[in-house]
Amino acid sequence: MNEPEQRSNPERRRQKLYGRRKGPKLSAHQAELRRTLLSDLRFDLTKSALVQFSDTVREIWLEVGFGAGEHLFQLAGENPDVGLIGAEPYEMGVAKLLTKLVQNPMNNVRIHEGDGRDIIAALPDASLSRFFLLFPDPWPKTRHHKRRFLQTEMLDELARVMRPGAELRFATDDKSYLPYALERLMAHPSFDWTAKGPSDWKKRPESWPATRYEAKAIKGPPSYLALLRKKPDPARSGPGWFDRTASS
Repeated sequence: MNEPEQRSNPERRRQKLYGRRKGPKLSAHQAELRRTLLSDLRFDLTKSALVQFSDTVREIWLEVGFGAGEHLFQLAGENPDVGLIGAEPYEMGVAKLLTKLVQNPMNNVRIHEGDGRDIIAALPDASLSRFFLLFPDPWPKTRHHKRRFLQTEMLDELARVMRPGAELRFATDDKSYLPYALERLMAHPSFDWTAKGPSDWKKRPESWPATRYEAKAIKGPPSYLALLRKKPDPARSGPGWFDRTASS
């Protein structure tokens, strides 16, 4: 592609925040699930997140980079009144989550097989009650740090779509990513880090479902976790867009 074409296509200039999309060949069963079940559960970027779930859903949570979906799947089962949106560009990861969902159907899961930034850009203000970024690609080389998900610009967007008091849960097993992320999170005016001591960020709370990436990290370097809360925005008042009782 020549230079004028690159300038005319913003998507070409967008930093890539994830690695490969394709891995081992999917089994016939997995390929069929992507063709059928994924179509039913696909998150529609052109529609309101709220209307894509049943009336029993009271909150929306988003996980970016759900891997094989263990964490998202467990949360969905434990919280039937929560709409779980998961973003994952890796086809095999999506296929593994679909395999779990065909065995244990749930109507409170929606999947975006692609970049999580697409979902965040499509969400209205104050729409998320929780956001999860667990063991993302750390892009350890200094020249690749600009590809890390937690940039100041992304935190601005997360501050927009998260409700006051909403939780941001971040985990990494990369020693360089932790200070990089916390430096930006703690400097951002919209977030408060809730840790009171080392045990609050060196040990996963029991309420956090484990992931297979964490299991790998436990065998090697320790895992680092941070829970932050979205501060109230004094410029906004009244019920959020998701308050179903607001019009009643």
